[in-house]
Amino acid sequence: MTDVSLGMPQLPAPAYPADVRARLEADAKEIISRYPHSRSALLPLLHLVQSEEGHVSRTGMRFCAEMLDLTTAEVTAVATFYTMYRRKPSGDYQVGVCTNTLCAVMGGDAIFAELQEHLGVGNGETTEDGRVTLEHIECNAACDFAPVVMVNWEFFDNQTPQSARRLVDDLRAGRPVQPTRGAPLCTFKETARILAGFPDERPGAVEATGGAGPASLTGLRLAKGEKPAARVVSQRAETVQEPPVHEPSPTEHPSSHDEPQQTSDSDPAHPAGPTTEEGE
Repeated sequence: MTDVSLGMPQLPAPAYPADVRARLEADAKEIISRYPHSRSALLPLLHLVQSEEGHVSRTGMRFCAEMLDLTTAEVTAVATFYTMYRRKPSGDYQVGVCTNTLCAVMGGDAIFAELQEHLGVGNGETTEDGRVTLEHIECNAACDFAPVVMVNWEFFDNQTPQSARRLVDDLRAGRPVQPTRGAPLCTFKETARILAGFPDERPGAVEATGGAGPASLTGLRLAKGEKPAARVVSQRAETVQEPPVHEPSPTEHPSSHDEPQQTSDSDPAHPAGPTTEEGE
């Protein structure tokens, strides 16, 4: 086998020990049985091998290829496309700081810089104790709670540089950490097994739900013509004052807030007029 990028021979991927191979095969067959075509099981199988080693190794990719009758090139193409699959050993806790627009302006960039300095690692790097891997991540649809930090895909909302620093210190020290919402926190390997499609046995995981935050709900109610709330408080507070519920009148369409608004083309009272080039 040759490494095309370097033009040098590449050693074959080592095999799993016999007991590990037997256990993974049993799990893989259960996953594959859920799909009408075996290759459709590739994504969950990659999560399965990631749950074994904490990343998708060459051994794991070869195992997936053998189980699904694919080439290692086909498996590698998928494993290298999705950022949720780690290509090198990583920490027990993947700490992701959202640095997309809203989280960034609300303090996400400051949080990321603080954690880089505090942990002594760069983006995608792991602390020496193997506990925490730090990375900046894309939007996780939690803008109401910006800035957001995620640990193994569980939400930690309304963070500050100080609270994020305490969070990673607790993770490294083995102290219990509770996400802002959702299921209890577990390790990255345990998360990967859940993503592979096996039962989530964490206490309260089935009942855990998310939802839109007060900022989104306020915007929706204002669009419907409802009176705004007196105030909207942070999700950190114990209670949130909600605006009164608006009941539509019999003549009001339930989706009237989504109907087309008047524009210069449809409003004769405010014509836009023809556009002209400068100097004409």
